[in-house]
Amino acid sequence: MIPASIREKYGLIPGANLQVVDYGGALEIVPAFKDPVKEGTSLLNRSDSLTQMVVEEHRRDLKRGK
Repeated sequence: MIPASIREKYGLIPGANLQVVDYGGALEIVPAFKDPVKEGTSLLNRSDSLTQMVVEEHRRDLKRGK
């Protein structure tokens, strides 16, 4: 049973599909995507790309003298 505080924090509802994944000896419970290809594609098409976020963080670091 997943504690209520965890269910509320992550928006888990009764009947939600979850997967148990082994990450090098650590088990993690993750939501199971209904359509993994569609979900993955939408992550790649986001306007706030990870690369852009890293570049912006680097610029801020340079301004701070890091």
